[in-house]
Amino acid sequence: MFENLLGIFRKRRRCEEEHLPSDPRTSINNNYDSSDENDDVDDVECPAAWNGAHINNLQIDRPYNVNERFVTILDQLDARVEKFRKDALNLQEKKDYLLMSMDLIKSNEMLQSMTEAEREEIMLYIQRVSSRLGTVELNVRTVRDVSQEDSLSQINALIDTMIKMGDPVMARQRCQLYLNACCSSTMDPSNHLGTVHEADIGPIDKKFESALLGCTLDDQKNIKKRLQALMGYLNKQTVTN
Repeated sequence: MFENLLGIFRKRRRCEEEHLPSDPRTSINNNYDSSDENDDVDDVECPAAWNGAHINNLQIDRPYNVNERFVTILDQLDARVEKFRKDALNLQEKKDYLLMSMDLIKSNEMLQSMTEAEREEIMLYIQRVSSRLGTVELNVRTVRDVSQEDSLSQINALIDTMIKMGDPVMARQRCQLYLNACCSSTMDPSNHLGTVHEADIGPIDKKFESALLGCTLDDQKNIKKRLQALMGYLNKQTVTN
């Protein structure tokens, strides 16, 4: 029985020795494992330090990059808004031209030579067209102070009076005086108003010029375009007559 127990212990010892590595391999593996652990520590520590520096750099650079990107996008949007505003202004000018044309037709002296029934029919037709045009609402707001609002009102009143004169020749002469007043105020490269001598542009309407100088620069440009369109129409009317 004792011998059997010894045999069992010997057999177990042999099995353990077969599974356990020899001392040299063990020392090698121990050294390897130790170096791996050190390498792992180095691999962990170095990237951690580097990542920290990288994150710090991102924290320094990121606000600038984000700000630059936002500014670029907003610059593009600003350009598109400005183009949209100019397109709307062009549409507003076309609408004003249509209204002006209908006012000129209503004040045309040739209507007086028509019968009352014919004249009434024409006026009803103008009213229908004007009502349709009124369904289109355009509002491009120009920032003005009280004084500039008053000046623009004076300009509009003077132009409306000219349109309703009924005499194309007289209206054309008055329109030319107003255009000369527009041309008398020019912009130099530094965006300052300058004055052209009256002899270079012809006679001007002083009252119109005074009101014009009180308007904003955008209003002055629009007024000049409106008068140029009106002058083209009046020239055709004068030739026809």
